Amino acid sequence: MSVEQKINQLRDELRQHNYNYYILDNASISDYEFDIKLKELQALEDANPDFFDANSPTQRVGGAITKNFKTTVHDFRMYSLDNSYSKEDLLDWETRIKKMVDGDVQYTCELKYDGASMNLTYEKGKLVRAVTRGDGVQGDEVTANIKTINTVPLQLKGDFPERFDIRGEIILPIKGFLKMNEERIANDDEPYRNPRNTASGSLKLQDSAEVAKRPLECLLYSIKGNNLNISTQFEGLDKARAWGFKVPKEAKLVNSIDDVLDYVEYWDTHRHNLPYEIDGVVVKVNSLFQQDELGFTAKAPRWAMAYKFKAEQVSTRLNEITYQVGRTGAITPVANLKPVELAGTTVKRASLHNADQIEKLDIREGDEVFVEKGGEIIPKIIAVDLTKRPGNSRPTIYIENCPECETQLERLEGEAKHYCPNYNGCPPQVVGRIQHYISRKAMDIEGLGGETVALLVKGGLITNYSDLYELTVEQVIPLERMAEKSAENLINGVEASKQIPFERVLFALGIRYVGETVAKKLAKHYKSIDALMFASILDLVTVDEIGERIAESVVEFFSFEENRKIVERLKTFGVQLEISAEKLASQTDKLKGKSIVVSGVFVSISRNELKKLIEDNGGKVSSSISSKTSYVVAGDKMGPSKRTKAENLNITILSEQAFLELLK
Repeated sequence: MSVEQKINQLRDELRQHNYNYYILDNASISDYEFDIKLKELQALEDANPDFFDANSPTQRVGGAITKNFKTTVHDFRMYSLDNSYSKEDLLDWETRIKKMVDGDVQYTCELKYDGASMNLTYEKGKLVRAVTRGDGVQGDEVTANIKTINTVPLQLKGDFPERFDIRGEIILPIKGFLKMNEERIANDDEPYRNPRNTASGSLKLQDSAEVAKRPLECLLYSIKGNNLNISTQFEGLDKARAWGFKVPKEAKLVNSIDDVLDYVEYWDTHRHNLPYEIDGVVVKVNSLFQQDELGFTAKAPRWAMAYKFKAEQVSTRLNEITYQVGRTGAITPVANLKPVELAGTTVKRASLHNADQIEKLDIREGDEVFVEKGGEIIPKIIAVDLTKRPGNSRPTIYIENCPECETQLERLEGEAKHYCPNYNGCPPQVVGRIQHYISRKAMDIEGLGGETVALLVKGGLITNYSDLYELTVEQVIPLERMAEKSAENLINGVEASKQIPFERVLFALGIRYVGETVAKKLAKHYKSIDALMFASILDLVTVDEIGERIAESVVEFFSFEENRKIVERLKTFGVQLEISAEKLASQTDKLKGKSIVVSGVFVSISRNELKKLIEDNGGKVSSSISSKTSYVVAGDKMGPSKRTKAENLNITILSEQAFLELLK
């Protein structure tokens, strides 16, 4: 046997033993024998560097140093999940699903692992990159660290696709977490707070050899790619397991929402028997075809729902109520608490939301309060322990003036919050607007963070986001923690933002109630900032899904001379304030005013491309058939009940080709 053959044989053997031990939980040799074979392979590889393989079992010990983690765009967006907290929420979700898809619906129930989301990309069976969830569109590449995790296969087995992504959760099993803390305490080090945060923090360690020392695991739950030859979620889990991934066996295929509720109830009481932490259950429509039919909202898939177990509660003392000012001038009251442990973290503050909430619960300084950490990241106060209220307690009187600039607060009719109207003179509003402008989903200015924005404003270098485009390297270098290279990166990042498309610039302007989705609709309808600036409330409310509140906010924003001046300055700097000619060329009004339902499987064009065509030509994509539906574009496997409903309502049903001909 040649040296190369011996090396490959050892690699295959070790991979199989690794699979038996970590995936099947059925060790085929002792740890000692495994280590002997691994050392033999390491010696052969060291003596024969020509046969190096980045995915060899010897590479799991780590050692690569990563100073800066590269930002990488996901091939397939990583959406968040909608949360539910009751049986009623799940029943409502099922009702919505049944209205949108034909036929029986099966569900795959999976445990909701409490860790850090990860996207793994494989080509020809080899791991090529690992990227954190980030903001769902892009994340940090942490491949060297992920390669040290034994439950992440470096080389797949069986009949796998040429290229695909697989998603999972990086978790730290409870046993391993406790052992790590025992060692830290023995060394007089501060123990780690909880498994989730420790797992998440491990991914960003600069030395992968340190990551290798931590008993992390990766539990997989979703496959993404093209031509995968998989028809259901449950089948995908089985295939992933066969390829070498660790997919917990607790996942279950069920036929009704009642079965889903039984699964939820079972794991709510049995979750503490698991070797790792979970905080709920994820329910998915099993059929990938039905998932495709259901599609996504702007933030989450319609075909999945996370059921969160009841939140943990603790009681503590409310020491003081303070007030924060947001970028829109909204005032948020904050409860400053006596520090208390809650869900593995130390809680010192909780949101009080608004004056109505304070009055409703009669929350006062000095009260003993019950704090809960539910679906929100920020804990909230849910009740007051009146039996422990001090005798000298006085009701909370909500502030009348801005805590930052002393301007008298306003509260508009129908609004829950108070606002500071000092738009251009209130420091947190000025800083907050610029921080929003540079954020990832807006202008995504690389090299410029929130803290630097605050320093630029404090130093008098900028007063609004248009000032960013006049900054120089020389002005920026004196700032705290700023070197020449980082100053150059900041200026280059500002320059690159001039290429950001109009709809994202519109979102970046920070008009109240104009989020990402609304910005896209307004940009598409008006096509330029000039047309939008002179639109009336009556004109704006005719735009699809633009209500009176949004329309009033847009008109109010452009009524301020200061805002109009800023927009004019942005124009002179070359910021994209209209849809590009190239993009306009692909858009028409052929389908203006038409509501179109897409159903079935398509041959010459993907469902997403079809929906984009409808929107590019002025139409609206609807998820369900009604009397307002103009056309149904029907592919193969269109549901019979949908077809019957369309026929009963005399709605025109177009084939894929007929629809494409219509656009010509």
